[in-house]
Amino acid sequence: MDKLIIPCIYLRGGKAKAGFNSVEDLDQFHPAELSKTYGNGGADELLVFDFSREFDEHEKAIAVIKEICEAAEVPVIGAGNIQRMEDVKKLIYAGCRKTVLNFGKESNCELLEEVSKKFGKEKMVIYLPSLDVYRSWRDTIEEYGGMILTSPGIQEELKKESKLPCLVLVDEDAFGVISKDGVQAVTGLAVSNPHMDLMAFKERCKNEGIQVNTFETKVPWSKFKLNSDGLVPVIVQDYQTDEVLMLAYMNEESYTKTLTTGKMTYWSRSRQELWTKGLTSGHFQYVKSLALDCDNDTILAKVSQIGAACHTGSRTCFFQELVRKEYEDTNPLRVFQDVYDVIQDRKVHPKDGSYTNYLFDKGVDKILKKVGEECTEIVIAAKNPDKEEIKYEISDFLYHVMVLMVEKGVSWEEITRELARR
Repeated sequence: MDKLIIPCIYLRGGKAKAGFNSVEDLDQFHPAELSKTYGNGGADELLVFDFSREFDEHEKAIAVIKEICEAAEVPVIGAGNIQRMEDVKKLIYAGCRKTVLNFGKESNCELLEEVSKKFGKEKMVIYLPSLDVYRSWRDTIEEYGGMILTSPGIQEELKKESKLPCLVLVDEDAFGVISKDGVQAVTGLAVSNPHMDLMAFKERCKNEGIQVNTFETKVPWSKFKLNSDGLVPVIVQDYQTDEVLMLAYMNEESYTKTLTTGKMTYWSRSRQELWTKGLTSGHFQYVKSLALDCDNDTILAKVSQIGAACHTGSRTCFFQELVRKEYEDTNPLRVFQDVYDVIQDRKVHPKDGSYTNYLFDKGVDKILKKVGEECTEIVIAAKNPDKEEIKYEISDFLYHVMVLMVEKGVSWEEITRELARR
């Protein structure tokens, strides 16, 4: 199993701090931007500590954690300010894949079984301040915990007694800790410098025989079919939307550097040199996946695109329409988004006689009544052997749900992200 690198974001007052006890703000980073920096830079997950002191500050922190989860593109672990079931639920609903229960607090120890049964033990990370705490709660932790978070010294002793994977808090020498048996992941200050090259750290681990999550090609370059210039064309897509962004070329050196750094690197035919996309513009392309076509002569890259892909400033290089035949787009995601956008536009720019505006004018109670009615219509239609009726009723239901989504400010991206997490 790959060992994981998990940077920390320390939150206080809605700002990212430089450490547990630090008052220093990382002013150059909004927490959500910092999470994206970590995620694109090679982090496998993120650990967010909420150090809020007051209730209102904690509520604001939950909103920031939600932004972090949306921006990170890697799983997020939420920690801090957990007193009861409701606090765990807030973190899960904000988008955290896991939550940390601090077993330095008796209330958290007693909470584990309840929240583990509700949300799943795989979402439970247990912070152990001492080996004595583990021994006092051993049976509960082993049955209802998914992972243990602790210090290097405690982990050394704990590995003799616990079967659970260990996430270790490290202030320095992350390499020395991650190389040890029983350590599944490292976190803490040692891997949380926003300017740290996490991919280079992983490359060092790999070279020392430590199994970490890096890009490993399943087909060697020697099997690729090169064009007359000794290059392979690369079609680049946005990993979320599948929008085609650009076409570029790779040689073996640029392909190897792409795998090592996680940033798309090409061979510039005009300059006859390696070209890491974004090195001058800041518009980096972070690798999500690479695939080879059936003839081994073209690469399809799916990337997280920062800014514009085209040198003109356009999002995509393919913006000059040549010919077009009208057709009905039935791609589910695009259709849902298009209908949603029309509904959203009606709310902002009302139109006389619009049924959508009628619903918005009547308010949320009317919208909810229609959602309930359409739901009932689906149940009735489902008893009919003719599927045409149920298609019609489901479409009606989805339309009214989208009106509700717009009214409540919920986007399709938020819904699909939540479904993906499940």
